[in-house]
Amino acid sequence: MDFVQAIQSCLGQYATFSGRASRSEYWWFFLFQVIVMIVASLLGDMVYALASLALLLPALAVGTRRLHDIGRTGWWQLLLLSGIGFLVLLYWWVQPGEASPNTYGEPFSA
Repeated sequence: MDFVQAIQSCLGQYATFSGRASRSEYWWFFLFQVIVMIVASLLGDMVYALASLALLLPALAVGTRRLHDIGRTGWWQLLLLSGIGFLVLLYWWVQPGEASPNTYGEPFSA
């Protein structure tokens, strides 16, 4: 997946917390976020705040889908609230995806 495809995929699935996201999709979107936030900070505090809010949900969604790809639940992103949790998530986000299917993020079926 290239840069443009990753951005289109992430913004197209901005509130989709089920499924999987490849490493390339996640990291290309991460780079997009960094670029947008740098440009927004140069334009002013209000633009930066709006960009942060606009990208929050897609970032959480793609992070959740990325964790699903390695066999973890998206709730692990709550580790971001702690200081050391980012390092754990960073380690997981760079791991290759699992070849086996998983059910994280899939609708519950009884």
